[in-house]
Amino acid sequence: MNRCTRRLMATLPTLLLLAASTGLLGLPVLAQTEDSKPAVREFPKAALRGELMVLMTPEITLDGKPERLAPGVRILDPQNQLVLSATLTQQPLLVNYLRDNTGQVQQVWLLSSEEARLKRPGQKRNSFFFGSDTASTPADDGKTPYDQLPRYQR
Repeated sequence: MNRCTRRLMATLPTLLLLAASTGLLGLPVLAQTEDSKPAVREFPKAALRGELMVLMTPEITLDGKPERLAPGVRILDPQNQLVLSATLTQQPLLVNYLRDNTGQVQQVWLLSSEEARLKRPGQKRNSFFFGSDTASTPADDGKTPYDQLPRYQR
C-alpha cells in the first residue's frame, strides 16, 4: 500500500524546516537571565515590615499578634514567584506586607537578605489612652465608708 507517498515526499522539506526551527526555541533568551534582575525590589510606599508566621491558613501572626490572610492573598518569594501559604507554616519570616480595606493581609513579600537590611516602617497602631498618668487621683479599695468617698466638683 503506497498511499500518499508523493505528498509525503513533497512536504518532507517543510517538516525538516519546522523541526529545525523548533529546536531553536529551546535556547535561553538573553534578556531573561538572572543578571538582569535587580538585587532589591521596589515595594509600595504603604508596605509595612513585620515578622509573619502562618499558623493554619488563613490564620497568621504578625509581630506576635493574631491576624488573618485575605481571600486571594499573594505571597511572593525573593524571586517574585508565588508561594502557597501552606508551605510556610510555623516558620518565622521577615516580610513586607500590604493590607486590604478590611484590615486583612492582602499581599506579602518574603524578603531577601539585601531587602531585609533596608529600613522600613512597621505598622502604625493608634493607641488611645483615656486616663491620666498621674497617681494623684484617689483610689477606692472597696473598704472606704460612703461618706469618705471622693466627691467630684459640680
